[in-house]
Amino acid sequence: MISRRHAIALTAATLALPAWAQARTTRIVVPFAAGGPIDVTARILAEAVKDSLGTVIIENRPGAGGNIGVSQVAKAAPDGLTLGIATTASHGINPWLFKQLPYDPAKDFAPVTQMLRVPNVLVMNAETAQRLAINSVPDLIRYGKANPGRLNYGSGGNGSAGHLAGELFKNQAGIFAVHIPYNGGNPAQLGLLSGQVDFNFDNLATAAANIRSGKLKALAVTTMQRSSVMPDVPTVAETLPGFEIDTWWGLIAPAGTPADVVAQLNAAFGKALQSPEVKSKFAGLMAEPAPSSPQAFGEFMTRERAKYERVVKLSGAKVD
Repeated sequence: MISRRHAIALTAATLALPAWAQARTTRIVVPFAAGGPIDVTARILAEAVKDSLGTVIIENRPGAGGNIGVSQVAKAAPDGLTLGIATTASHGINPWLFKQLPYDPAKDFAPVTQMLRVPNVLVMNAETAQRLAINSVPDLIRYGKANPGRLNYGSGGNGSAGHLAGELFKNQAGIFAVHIPYNGGNPAQLGLLSGQVDFNFDNLATAAANIRSGKLKALAVTTMQRSSVMPDVPTVAETLPGFEIDTWWGLIAPAGTPADVVAQLNAAFGKALQSPEVKSKFAGLMAEPAPSSPQAFGEFMTRERAKYERVVKLSGAKVD
């Protein structure tokens, strides 16, 4: 039986919810399968905002590089009760990788807030790095120039973030390396660990355990600033000025969602992203919270599309 005090508390909590969220469920569509870092961070946030937004559930809609889930958000009612996750792929890379998209990344969504950024990291098989006497990005570039055509690198597939980072690196460094596409990030990392490829651009969250165990050698992170979780690892930009590719994702709503509803969502998720508990959980995934205003997130995604238009064309990658 619920006590009178508990009932009063529940009533107060319900009344504190935005009018559009009372007695209703908010869903966040994650355009990837359950268990990955995007899904995990979305679930962390869903739990963190329950006091301000009420029940928030996660709905996984994977497929087509994120396009299926994102298009579902675009078609949802603009009532603040359906949100989605915009990613580097869905709102940066895919507009140039796919001949046709089932959504318009610039017009079909209302940005809510960026969630986080995860550095990517240039890694080599530690034994390969030792054998080739490569201990830094300048060493890798010198070896590549002295041994044209001898290097190769792996990625999770054509058009993946790792593939595009590799092509941008080759272009700026003035070296050549053969691209070996794998069917996903995990097979690509296994290829690196087994010595099938010389280097990868991997997600720091995925590579960290093998870096710390000594199986992989981290040469540099791909963000403009060094990562707080591995501050001794330099950035690629310290050798190749302007080089910047990282992994990010954030919350979006369907276009037409009222501005006051977007503002309330932004406030709720922004507060959660700045909480010590969420920061601690994200740190375990090597992720740094990056709350922003809706306008700032929208402008950021516009810049990312412009950047990846050039990088995808440089790579020559196409999906269809």
